Order: sequence, then structure tokens, then C-alpha cells
Amino acid sequence: DACHVFGCIAQHPEAKTMQRISRIASHLLAGTAATPPSGDAKTPVKVVVTGAAGRIGYSLLFFIGNGRLLGPDIPVDLRLLEIPGMEKKLEGIAMELRDGAFPIVKKLTATTDPSTAFDGCQIALLVGAMPRKGNMTRADLLKKNAGIFKAQGRLINKYADRDVKVLVVGNPANANAMVAAHYAPDIPKANFHALTRLDQNRAVSMLGEKLGCDASKIRNAIVWGNHSSTMYPDVNSGHVSTSSGTKPLREAINDNKWLETSFLKAVRGRGSAIIKALGASSAASAANAACDHIRDWFLGTPQDKYVSMSVPSDGSYGVPEGIVFSFPCICKPGMKYEIVKGLHLDDYSKKLIKISADGDLSPSSPRCSHLCMHDQSLFRVPIFPMSAFLEN
Repeated sequence: DACHVFGCIAQHPEAKTMQRISRIASHLLAGTAATPPSGDAKTPVKVVVTGAAGRIGYSLLFFIGNGRLLGPDIPVDLRLLEIPGMEKKLEGIAMELRDGAFPIVKKLTATTDPSTAFDGCQIALLVGAMPRKGNMTRADLLKKNAGIFKAQGRLINKYADRDVKVLVVGNPANANAMVAAHYAPDIPKANFHALTRLDQNRAVSMLGEKLGCDASKIRNAIVWGNHSSTMYPDVNSGHVSTSSGTKPLREAINDNKWLETSFLKAVRGRGSAIIKALGASSAASAANAACDHIRDWFLGTPQDKYVSMSVPSDGSYGVPEGIVFSFPCICKPGMKYEIVKGLHLDDYSKKLIKISADGDLSPSSPRCSHLCMHDQSLFRVPIFPMSAFLEN
């Protein structure tokens, strides 16, 4: 019984807390062969953050401490992982987290030992990645990160809980998620996601500004594709709540030219615009979006609400099976997500989705046509330029 995993939930004094713990417990255990957490209702969920001393990792840790990841009632066993040589910085960050006196952080480990960090972990937030530098090409970037995520996939496969949920934040996130999944053959492929919730949040914010309304009034604006310059922010299934009722987003905006030019360009280029203005890439907003993704995955989405999640394609909407691609998804109890099926796509949408599907993760891309993943038992189509360094 999932309730017994976290103890005698029926005796918990707060009904809201009781329900939340029960839901989390059932999510962690439902439909898997995973080793369940043991202990009473205060047993922490084991969470590892890689690249913990980086800007995104640093922001993310404090969001987790404040309960943004799983809710304010769920305790966590928080592991901070960094590369050797970062011990001093990790020590300082751990001191700050302890100084935050976060009630839900029941155990805190700062380490450069991956086996310690990944041991039995139930949530892995893979933030650390090689940034693009100087004259580095995208192919160079893919190759450098493939080595990092190959190692992390193997570590997850060896040490993590058998039903660990993995969210790749470090870019190029979609490709990195595919590499990690490839090298963790004992973990379900559906458990490896990449972050595109940040792109959805950006799109929703821009739509709210355009309409002069709060972002919370906008629902089901979604992002399709690879987290790159080919992604497609789509309003066709969205709507906005107004004083006179609910309106379709496209009707409310009433400006197709803006949607297909300025809006599209702004969402795709938001990361670059932030770097230009700030002198550094997005950090707090990315950390916030990572929490959004995990929280919805664990707790479920409200009825009829879609969220953008980069997940392994099942072939829906003509996207090649196996590639990690952003789709509109719903999340259900038991930590189950589903790609939303049957949405009507106009020709314009189909075209942009195909461009992203055939882009950076496809062998037809000019950047990677000379290479493809060799192991078709894991991904049924050649998907990105990895054969030179994805050996068994």
C-alpha cells in the first residue's frame, strides 16, 4: 500500500498535507518495479541536482528548499553534485542552504562523488552541461555534452532507483536526454525528459502582455519541438479567461501577423536576448520552469490543462518515434504522463512541427547528416550525430 510507504498518513493532522503525501507516495510507487522508499510519513524523497554550483543549479536549490518542486509538505533528501575542484564552492552553497533553515530539507549532501549523489535517487535534475564557447560548432557542443551525459546515464543506470524520474535542463537538452537514456538501458525511456517548460512560460508571459492580462488567465498555449531556434509556440489550442467569458487565444489576440512573426521570433530568441541584456544565460527562470515540470509530473495537471514536456516521441503528429520532442502533455496520478492526442493542426502548424522534428535531432540536418546513432534497439530511427562517440 502506497500509504504505508510514508507511514500512517491517516494520523496526519492536516488533511491537505495528508492528501499531498498520499499522492506523492502513490506517484513514486505506481506501476513500477522500483524499490519503494521505506520508513514513515517523514521519509524524504531523494533528489539529486547536478551542476549544483552553477547559476541555474544555485537558483534551483533554493526553490527546492522552499517546496516549489514537490510542495511544501514533502521532505527531501537533497544531494548536490559537482565536478572535482568545486568542493569549496559546494561547501559554501551547502552552508547557505543550511542557513536557510528549510524545514523540508531533512538531509543535505554536497559531493563530487557521483555514486554518493545518485545512490537510490528518485528525482535527477541534470543541470550541469558544457556551455557553448568561442568558435565551437553545434556538432562540437553535441559531442562534448555526449560524453558528459553518457557518463551520467551509466551512473543513473547503476545507482539510481529503478523508476527514477530524470529531467535534463543542461543544453542541448533534447539531445542530452537522449544520450542519458541510451546509456541507462535498465531505466524506462519514458522517464527521461528535457525542459521546454521555460519556453512555454516565456510564451504565456508574452501573450499576457499582449492581451493586458495576468499570465494565469492563459491556458494551453504550448510549445512543440526541439529546444532550439526551430521550436514552435502554438496558441491554437489555447484560451484566455476574460470578464466576458473564455475566448480562444487566437481570436482574443486577433493578430495573426504578430503571432507568426514577432511572437514566434521573440519566444525562439528569448534566451539570446537575456544573454545580450544580462551578460549571462537564464538561471532563475530556468530553475522555476524545472520545478514546474517536475511538480506537474508528480502531482498531475488540472483537468483539461496541457503542459509542454519534451518526452520520447511515440510517433504522434508525424514526429519520428524515439526522439525527445516537446509535445502538449497531461499528467495523471501515478506519475504518468500522456501526449495529448487528436489536436487539430492547420497546415502552418504541421509545417513548423515538421521543421523542428527534421532539424537538429535528425540525420537530414546539414550539421549532422554524416553521423547517426547506431543502436536502433533503443531508438528506432537515426536521430542525431552520435555514432562517433556512442560506443558500448
